[in-house]
Amino acid sequence: MSGDATQATYRRLRRYARPYRGLIAIGILAMALEAAASAGTLKLLGPIVDDIFVRHAFSYWLPGGLVLLLLARGLFGLVADYAIARSGRGVARDLRLQLMAQYLRLPGARFDAEPVPSMLTRLGADSEQVAQAAVDALKVMVSNVLGIVATLGIMVWTSWRVSLVLLLLAPAMAWMMGKVGKRYRRLNHAIQESAAQMLQTADQALNAQQDVKAYGAQDAEMGRYGAQTLQNLRLALKIEVTRGTLSMLVQVLGALGVAVMLVVAGLEAAKGRLTAGDFMTLMTAMVSLVPSLRQLTNVQSMLQRGISSAERVFSVLDAAPERDAGTQPLARARGLLEFRHVDARYEGSEALALHDVSFVARPGTVTAIVGRSGSGKSTLAKLIPRFYEPAAGEVLLDGLPLADYPLADLRRQVAMVGQQVMLFDGSVAGNVA
Repeated sequence: MSGDATQATYRRLRRYARPYRGLIAIGILAMALEAAASAGTLKLLGPIVDDIFVRHAFSYWLPGGLVLLLLARGLFGLVADYAIARSGRGVARDLRLQLMAQYLRLPGARFDAEPVPSMLTRLGADSEQVAQAAVDALKVMVSNVLGIVATLGIMVWTSWRVSLVLLLLAPAMAWMMGKVGKRYRRLNHAIQESAAQMLQTADQALNAQQDVKAYGAQDAEMGRYGAQTLQNLRLALKIEVTRGTLSMLVQVLGALGVAVMLVVAGLEAAKGRLTAGDFMTLMTAMVSLVPSLRQLTNVQSMLQRGISSAERVFSVLDAAPERDAGTQPLARARGLLEFRHVDARYEGSEALALHDVSFVARPGTVTAIVGRSGSGKSTLAKLIPRFYEPAAGEVLLDGLPLADYPLADLRRQVAMVGQQVMLFDGSVAGNVA
């Protein structure tokens, strides 16, 4: 996917977070206050070292201030975590509801083209990863960026000369993030497709377990499933190697930065411009930057997983629903059903499932459709509630084409007992209704 298409997907993704702007704003404010409290804790290290260990002058305000700052940081962190978690889970729920409603509006051909395990993957893991990209990644980015800015502010306040060392890391970090982002996007899309294929294979084998056992096909099915799980394992390992390599490079850059900073700090101390407390503040701040930088690099993986999932989810949301343009109300049908030269073909198949079928079923009579297995009896029945549309000809109810009636009115006239019995999780009354 091109960079412009990825940006368009992410912009569309962020729209799902708009209903939660208030909570997100509270979370960002709490993260800013948490970063300020953390920066205050760092700055307090200087007086603690200089007063207690250099001047040997103890003051109760130092431990008291440290406790208050740590309590404030914990409280603001809790508020931020709750606000962002509530927003993220809300986005996931909204997306699942929208996706489920769309699936129930799609024509029958969609269910022939996409297996149910793939749909469940979109409703489950894909929706969760979309929420992570829309909201959770925002928390990681904002929290760490604010923390880095606050830490850099303390470092510059303490010694701007020593802090200039960090400018050496910026170009290398930007280059690595760009390279790794493209690889993450490609691998995450592939691993999600692999997960859907594994679910599909398992679903087919388990639903048809009697046939698998009867024909001794256990080894064949295990071989197919084993190959797919091996491919999924290889993709997962590639992602982990990519993440680990980036994390290692960030730590190497951080170590180099600390080494250079030690040299510069030593020169500053020799000239009397840096106290022991200032040095402790700078070293602690520099070391604390490395985990934040590592988490920022891990955001790439979260974002790319979410964007890959969003592409899969949006492909469903953008699909055309069942055609429902009927305007003729139908409170109660008389029951005159007529097929006129009807052809039917399943999507992607060249052969016709039905060819030139014509008959009339009159009210008050029983019409039986008889034929060998695979002759199209079920296909014919599915044309009546318009689960599928005829490829040619037309089906009429009470003298009007089925498409003239709203789908809800038409299907209210039809009672179906399918070949596959399905019991929904609930009461007997709920299943009957």
